[in-house]
Amino acid sequence: MKLGFRKRLALNLFAKYGQIEVKEHKLRQLFWESTLRCCLNCKHCGSDCTATETHPDMPLEDFLKVVDEQITPNVDPHHVMVIISGGEPLMRKDLEKCGLELYKRGYPWGLVTNGMLLDRNRFDRLLRSGLHSISVSLDGFEAEHNALRGHPESFDRALNAIRMIVREPSVKYDVITCITPALFPKLQEFKEFLIAEKVTHWRIGTIFPAGRAANDVTLQLTDAQKRALFEFIRDTRKEGRINVTFSCEGFLGEFEGEVRDHFYWCIAGVNVASIRIDGSISGCTSIRHNFSQGNIYQDGFWDVWENRFELFRDRSWAKTGPCEHCEAFKYCLGGGMHQRGDDKELVDCLYLHIRGNG
Repeated sequence: MKLGFRKRLALNLFAKYGQIEVKEHKLRQLFWESTLRCCLNCKHCGSDCTATETHPDMPLEDFLKVVDEQITPNVDPHHVMVIISGGEPLMRKDLEKCGLELYKRGYPWGLVTNGMLLDRNRFDRLLRSGLHSISVSLDGFEAEHNALRGHPESFDRALNAIRMIVREPSVKYDVITCITPALFPKLQEFKEFLIAEKVTHWRIGTIFPAGRAANDVTLQLTDAQKRALFEFIRDTRKEGRINVTFSCEGFLGEFEGEVRDHFYWCIAGVNVASIRIDGSISGCTSIRHNFSQGNIYQDGFWDVWENRFELFRDRSWAKTGPCEHCEAFKYCLGGGMHQRGDDKELVDCLYLHIRGNG
């Protein structure tokens, strides 16, 4: 791993900061998997969501009971961001009520959406309910986006949603793009398209080989394309015309500090928790179900948060397989928890893909 002295020093200091964060494990972000219903059929879905009820939506009352009795007495609500996810959260007809109840309690709240159901009327209702942030997926131009999302109107509706959002100064937002081999040759063109649409915050990610994408090689970039992607992000950040960042897909060696606003570190179970559709308590909703630490229907959330999560906070168990002798382990601690399989095995590692040329 070729790292300059200053970058290595900064990474070492950041690792020490991480140890402090683990010790304190202050809850700063809570995901609520409020539904598994969805209006799309995406090729890369990690939850295998459908429009029908594979699992009933969690009643709002159940979630608020945890918030009121377990979380609020132990935190400053203004410092805990609640993100409503799915599935597609806009499938819930009571989403505005969900948001308003959180707003009344002092929690900033946001949602992650595919944009299909976000028209002007719905957006205004969400704003009146205290919407603080929103992330919308746009995975390329019409051909690439619709092919990935499986719906002929998906691109147009997502773009219309983005056009509303970028003109609303009261909300924080980002546009999320999954880079596929089909979009990769058009990255520069797509960047210019977003800038022309007044998008200022752009989050880029690759498609993790899990869920429906587990065996779909057509969604995976080559190692050379991944390296070129990070070079593109680095160069775009230097341009300063659009705020672009790479997602939390692991440690990136020489690109650390250049493609994100911070060094890589998985904060699942350290600063981030989730309540899943069945009540399971975990780090984030991208992590496999067997990493859950408890369940709100049997356990006290705060007791789970304070006294469990050893699997997340002490990552020494991850120093096996390709991580056992990896020089980057002290910085990445075995990658993100969502990169681990059912038996804790490392499913994929971007650093392994790009370090040969580093």
